[in-house]
Amino acid sequence: MNPHVFVTYRQAVGGIVIFPFAYVLEREARPKLTMTMFLELFILSLTGISLAPNMYFASLKYTSPSFVASMVNTISSLTFVIAVALRLEAVDIKNPRGVAKIIGSILSLIGALTMALYKGHAIKSLQGAPFHIRDKSVHNNWIKGSILAVASCISWSLWYIMQAIIVKKYPAQLSLSAWINLIGAAQSAVFTVLVQHKPRAWLTTSSIELCCIFYAGVICCGLIIFVQIWALEQKGPVFVSMFNPLGTVLVAILAYFVLGEQLHIGSILGGVLVIIGLYLLLWGKENDQDYKKSQQQSSPTHIEQKECRTHSIETSSAEHELS
Repeated sequence: MNPHVFVTYRQAVGGIVIFPFAYVLEREARPKLTMTMFLELFILSLTGISLAPNMYFASLKYTSPSFVASMVNTISSLTFVIAVALRLEAVDIKNPRGVAKIIGSILSLIGALTMALYKGHAIKSLQGAPFHIRDKSVHNNWIKGSILAVASCISWSLWYIMQAIIVKKYPAQLSLSAWINLIGAAQSAVFTVLVQHKPRAWLTTSSIELCCIFYAGVICCGLIIFVQIWALEQKGPVFVSMFNPLGTVLVAILAYFVLGEQLHIGSILGGVLVIIGLYLLLWGKENDQDYKKSQQQSSPTHIEQKECRTHSIETSSAEHELS
């Protein structure tokens, strides 16, 4: 199946599945959708639902599942840098936990690059794997696939950051998930029509394709996006993006056992670094809320400063009258 058609179908399924729950459960809590908010949702869908997945699946055609999954791990590091720059992530370099977050992000990036650039000794693929990917179908344009993979990672990083900002303005996770999926499906459909002119490309030819569409729509675009938005509101964009490296390990294992792909020492070494970096960052983020509260308490608010100035003026006036 054409990857762009697949993206369109899965987003449509995700939006249709989650829409009834959003309509019923968030009828009173759902904010009014203004034109400004709709434009923000349109850009949000364009960044993370239309551009990123389409570039991601296109890169799979030119590289391999393990390589693309390893490149996705750079999302966490990119998101961390952007979040710190926008002050969406608290980093106290004087605290061991703050240092752990920095080291964890760097280790995850090193692990991802290790999996992508260093292969090492190959572990023979399983002969009894259900499917086998031949060299003719992958690795035919590694540079083009790498560029598409990097572009999709940057787009996804921006998507995480934008979600963290928009969810504060539109705090209805189910409705936000439905809007993102439906708008993204429409955008992807327009893009697919422009690049794929054959009507037959929209037809599903097997039950496996249907199963993949419904699984990706219900689980990946419906359930996972909803949980992701909820976690973003609770913990921030860096916390959510740092779980991407686990996908690399799972994809490498499944590609070895299911697709018959060779597993390399570099993939194992990089996977270990990725997991260590992930848990270092999670340990570092454990007391984030306490750190933010202490920062808020240590820095006086505008009202407190105003009251302090008023009190000082009154005291000075009283002393002047007494003298």
